[in-house]
This record gives sequence, C-alpha cells and structure tokens, in this order.
Amino acid sequence: MSNSHSHSHSHSHGHSHGHAHSHSGPRDYNKAFAIGIVLNLAFVGVEATYGFIAKSLALVADAGHNLSDVIGLVLAWAAVWLSRRKPTMRYTYGLRRSSILSALLNAVLLLIAVGGIAWEAIRRFWSPTPVETGTVMAVAFVGIIINGATALLFMSGRKHDLNIRSAYMHMAADALVSVGVVIAGLIIQYTDWLWIDPAISLIIVLVITIGTWGLLKDSLNLAMDAVPSNIHLPDVKEYFTKLEGVSEVHDLHVWAMSTTETALTVHLVMKKDFHSDAFLAKVSKELKEDFKIDHPTIQIEAGDLSTFECALKPDEVV
Repeated sequence: MSNSHSHSHSHSHGHSHGHAHSHSGPRDYNKAFAIGIVLNLAFVGVEATYGFIAKSLALVADAGHNLSDVIGLVLAWAAVWLSRRKPTMRYTYGLRRSSILSALLNAVLLLIAVGGIAWEAIRRFWSPTPVETGTVMAVAFVGIIINGATALLFMSGRKHDLNIRSAYMHMAADALVSVGVVIAGLIIQYTDWLWIDPAISLIIVLVITIGTWGLLKDSLNLAMDAVPSNIHLPDVKEYFTKLEGVSEVHDLHVWAMSTTETALTVHLVMKKDFHSDAFLAKVSKELKEDFKIDHPTIQIEAGDLSTFECALKPDEVV
C-alpha cells in the first residue's frame, strides 16, 4: 500500500516548503541483479573455457565482453543500494544521483563494447578467419538463453528507471549479439561465406548503437539537471498560474534527484489570505499525482515591489 503525506514549514522570511513523499518505493530488483550476475559470471567461465578448447579467439574475446556486462550489472546494483542511503550533513540529498551516474557510465561502457565489436568486424572483412561453427553456435545459443532471461528480469522497469534500463540494455544487447552469431554460423555452415560473420556483427552494432544513444542522451541530460523527459515544463508552469490566489510564477526549476525521483523549486507571488499549510499540502499532493514530482519546494512572495523585489525573478538568473 502506498502512503503519501505532505508537510510544510513556514519561516519568518517568507519561504515555504512542501514535500510529498511516496513510501511505496520502486520495485525491488535485488533478486534480479543477484540472479543476473551469477548467471552471467557462470556464462563467462563457460565461454572462456570453450574458447580455449576450441582455440576460438572470438569466444575468448566475447567472454571478455560479457565480463564487462557483469561489471555493468554490478554498477547498476550498487547505484540502487547507494540511492537508498539516508541523507547526511555532507550529502543532504543522500546519494540518489548515483543512479544517474551509473546509467551514464553504463551507456558509455556499452558504446565502448560495441565499438570493439565493430573494430573486430571490420578487421575480419580484410582478414577472414575460419569459424568453428558448431562450438561457436552452441555457446552462443546458451548466451541467448542466459542474456535473454536476464534482460526479462529488468524489462518491467526499463521505462520508469533509467538505471534499470541501462541494465536491461546491456543484457538485451548481448542476447542480440548471440542471435547474430547463431545466424552467421548457420549461413557459414552451408555457404562458407566467411564475410557473413562480420557483416551481421556490423548490423547488430548499428541496432545496439541506436538504442544506446537514447540511453546516453537521457542519462547525460539528467546528469546536467535537465527537466526529465516525462515532464513538460510549460504544463507545470500553467498549473501554478491557474492556482487560486497566484498572480505570478518565477524561478521555476525541475530536475531529477535520481532516476526515479524528481524535485522542483518555484517562487509564487500571491496574496497572504490564500497562503496556508493547506494550500501547500494540496499543491504537493497534486504535483505528485499529476506530474510525478516527489520533492517540491515553494517560496511564497507578496509581490510588494516598494520594499522587496526578488533577485531571482528574471528567467536568465538561476
């Protein structure tokens, strides 16, 4: 059951803060991370072992690539744990932003990985290498099952949490690469066209790069305090301007505290008769329900320019 509450603190210098927190929290992916890491570490061991037995440099290299994906899962899991740490006097928001940094780092790692695959594919166009299709396809088939199953564990959270999406992308990309290996192996078995292997690899690299580019862009935007993509800032401003008693809205900022939590600050010019704790509670509740904004901070001003003019009123001032 989700419990949301709002509370406000009014200070003599005219600032008011409304906070709406949801205690239901995001889905717990601890088990998914544990299962995914164990399965993929086991697969790395199997792939490296059979690579040495079959004297397949491609399998050994892919084992190294899969190890980087295990590291990606560890990073994402660590970020989930860190983002749940309580605030301290040093880190007053806690370590929530670690989930954003993890998603950004995972996107970079994934692009580096596909870059390595692309480089190897281009090299093989000029120097075709015989492929032991039987062993390679068998190991790749196992990879499809393990990586595909791990990706499914994170599938439900990929649209709501960028950090979970980065873990999903890693596993889905690996499953796609394994599918390409099986397809290439089958074609080579019947045609001896060695160029098929690097050709399919490059196609897969293109598909993964397109998907990863969106992850990189979204995580970089959040790291730079951009408005989250699911929030349309003009709609938020319009909501405030339509509130009873509000005559002006300025210094409006919305940014991501983590990959699942959003914060807002705003200055509202309004008559004293309309400003109350009930007003702040109502606004906090509606921001949570309508815009998924968890942590609003609202400053109330009287708009008396004869005695005070807000220094943060101009749009270009932050």
